[in-house]
Amino acid sequence: MRFFPQLFLIAAIISMSLYADDVKASGANDPSVTSGLFSNSFAPSSAYSSAGTATSATSSVENEDGFQIGGALRYNIASEFYESDQVATDTYGTLDTWRINVDGQMSDLTLSFEYRFYPTFNTHFLKHGFIGYNFTDNLNMELGVNQVPFGNLAFNSHSWWFNLPYYFGLEDDHNMGIKFSYDASDDLNLMFAYYRQQDPAGPAYGMASFGGPGAGTYSYNVIPDEDGDLSSTGAPSSIQELNQFNVRAAYMVTPEIEIGASGQLQGIYNAVLDDTEYGHAIALHTDANFGLFNLKLQYINHDYAAKDDAGETLDRVQMGAYGDPYYGDGVAARGNTITAGLAYSHDVGWGPISNIQPYINYSWMTKDGELEVGGQTYDFEDTHMIVPGFMITAGGIFTYVDLAIGKNQPWLTDAFGTGLGAGHLDANGAPIPVEDLDWNMRFNINIGYYF
Repeated sequence: MRFFPQLFLIAAIISMSLYADDVKASGANDPSVTSGLFSNSFAPSSAYSSAGTATSATSSVENEDGFQIGGALRYNIASEFYESDQVATDTYGTLDTWRINVDGQMSDLTLSFEYRFYPTFNTHFLKHGFIGYNFTDNLNMELGVNQVPFGNLAFNSHSWWFNLPYYFGLEDDHNMGIKFSYDASDDLNLMFAYYRQQDPAGPAYGMASFGGPGAGTYSYNVIPDEDGDLSSTGAPSSIQELNQFNVRAAYMVTPEIEIGASGQLQGIYNAVLDDTEYGHAIALHTDANFGLFNLKLQYINHDYAAKDDAGETLDRVQMGAYGDPYYGDGVAARGNTITAGLAYSHDVGWGPISNIQPYINYSWMTKDGELEVGGQTYDFEDTHMIVPGFMITAGGIFTYVDLAIGKNQPWLTDAFGTGLGAGHLDANGAPIPVEDLDWNMRFNINIGYYF
């Protein structure tokens, strides 16, 4: 913990010394437009656009034809406290990402495009890119790579880290297909979508992917397990997402409180078997404002029905993003996840700093799966993730200061990718009881300039 005072000082100096004109940024590990941070007030997600997707701040002025180009540049400062003893290089700074945005409108047609570059991951990819059409004031369509209408939109979290569902493809997920949004009344929004496949994959390990299925994506997707590590038979799994149907309903109980339910029917295709298994995900969610407080609650049940190349049902599926799969552990194919997030938006007048938003986000994932070791069966172990932190707004510069804490969280460990499946294993290969695991931590400052 000896690095914490220095890192807080660095964040304060950078945030207070830089200044840019007020702009908005479209989200995803970005300042959360669903929290109304740019107006220093909260609003439920359905308030942002009829499509239910946060309107990019780089987009054209409403009802005016034209195009606008924007982007972002972000850096990370981090200090890791994982299983091994900390060394000097566990505290470091790095380039997080840079990106290009194009948004536009021509009559009832709209365009939104975002491409991201992650040099330290040796990958780059399309985050979203779609053409939209406004049939009426109440009916909207998006064709292309767009955000899947599932759960709280556009995000179910407040921190730079998201909540656990992001790490298994159920928060801020993007796929290739068509989505319709219909405002049935002033209080009720309905969404329907069909996705043929995952978002197109960029390079993984710096190698071409020819579009996927692969790990070079922004969203976490089910991808092939070529080594057979996740199968009880040892057979590989030549699987990918193919044919997905989504429906979402959100109702404004009051102008400040949204409740909703989401359903997903997901096909996972095995190329060797030439067969598709259909799984599901369901969610109950609420996004509520109480004065300057914002509360996000969500429950998810998921079942990624899939078979290995020998025809056996998988308890764990391989998933990947940012150019890397979850090595050796994957994601539990069936489970339940509860998330909760509370944030407070506080306007200030500290030089260029206009707003401070403290928050705390919590996720808990239980899993339905077993691992056989030495003739004995062990249940998969739970995953926990807690992120207290705050966000600083200073013109076009947004700084997240987070302490990410987790058990069996695949990004908070020396064994990257381990945790969302069976969990961390002992010397014999059996899952370690979650109560016996230490809390891993990463103190992280993300500083981004959005234009």
